[in-house]
Amino acid sequence: MDLAYWQARLDELRATHHVPGATLAVVTGGELYELASGLLHRGTGVEATTGSVFQLGSVAKIYTATLVMQLVDSGELGLDARVADVLPGFAVADAEATKTITVRQLLTHTSGLSGDFHLDTGRGDDCIARYVEACKDLSLDCPTGTALSYSGSGYVILGRIIEVITGLTWDQALKERVLTPLGLDQTMTLPEEALRFRVAMSHLGGAGAYPEPAPVWDFQSRAAAPAARVLATAGDLARFARMHLNGGVGVISPETIAAMQRREADSPDKWTLSADAWGLGWTLYDWNGVPGYGHDGSAVGQFAYLRVVPGAGVAIALLTNGGATRQLYADLFGELLSELAGVRMPEPFGPAAEPPAVDWAALTGTYRREGAALTVTEGRLLYEFVDGMAGISPPLDVELAPVTPAVFAGTGAGPSFNDDYMPVVFSTLTDGTPCVFVGMRATPKVA
Repeated sequence: MDLAYWQARLDELRATHHVPGATLAVVTGGELYELASGLLHRGTGVEATTGSVFQLGSVAKIYTATLVMQLVDSGELGLDARVADVLPGFAVADAEATKTITVRQLLTHTSGLSGDFHLDTGRGDDCIARYVEACKDLSLDCPTGTALSYSGSGYVILGRIIEVITGLTWDQALKERVLTPLGLDQTMTLPEEALRFRVAMSHLGGAGAYPEPAPVWDFQSRAAAPAARVLATAGDLARFARMHLNGGVGVISPETIAAMQRREADSPDKWTLSADAWGLGWTLYDWNGVPGYGHDGSAVGQFAYLRVVPGAGVAIALLTNGGATRQLYADLFGELLSELAGVRMPEPFGPAAEPPAVDWAALTGTYRREGAALTVTEGRLLYEFVDGMAGISPPLDVELAPVTPAVFAGTGAGPSFNDDYMPVVFSTLTDGTPCVFVGMRATPKVA
């Protein structure tokens, strides 16, 4: 790599998109390259370095998936084992789902379990066990096995499975079984561990200007860690990806690594996470015939992006702390993947230049899941937070611009989606029920 060129390009794009700080790590030709740009904290002026630690958000799910697949690899766990058979006393609100949900369905987000269950069960080593016990009241977004509906709750349950089988806390299992064997000493799970390093501060703000430091660095509870709390440098994240590129050497078998990258479930919403499908943990991509895998993550204004092109031996990790990070990712990865892997990324998501005809009568109505009530009228979506999510945000009044007769670019959703347009995708569950996907969550039509 021409490091001087890419440093200048990172600096330029970071400034263009008002991202306070960013770090980049690239694996190509068997070598690892690291770059940093901007500030970790606009209030203190601390500069970003390649040794700076960022929150990875949902990229944590890949670490949990790797631990689960280690247990599958060793024969200690079956992919199609029922969770209720592995975790005595496991229960969710739906009795049938309690009996039938499998490990595979949790890994592939096809369990149907609501992904918006946030419960702080304290900082003790029993926090994940207590969270899973509280899942007895957890509802379903959709019936088990009928759709890919993104569920962080499912990954916390996977974290508990890891604890029960290994006899370790999830944090200890990750450290002993993955981080230490790979020498990832700049990766951790607890805030007090992160304070040994230069740590990125979260920033929040509207479009068109640099955001300001957030009122809190993070709000995640310790129990959420298997789904959302790993902290690392971009270099360590790229090294973790390189292990997957190299057939799992030192951690997991090549056969199991390959299984994680195979398509398990199709995604009707191919835009929220840029993913065509899901493997066993990985989001899967098809870049005009070039396959790849990766994951995105967000945590109070910090956004992480990981993309791997196995055919080219390329892995790219980008960590950011606020601003228009989605646009920075699109511009920077578009250029890097083109040069290093011959990949042409999709055009930015947005309304069709020539709007297609839409059968609004088939789409209008009320859609409901735990925490969300969606009302669709011609050309509009009202997204209201209800139940346990009531009060988390004012209702979103979204204008729907057609992309296809079933896919719409939503405007007016606010900065929480970190993009110009929010994908709104109408589909059907495998049982025939109409549904709409927003934020990769399936919401069935009820009226």
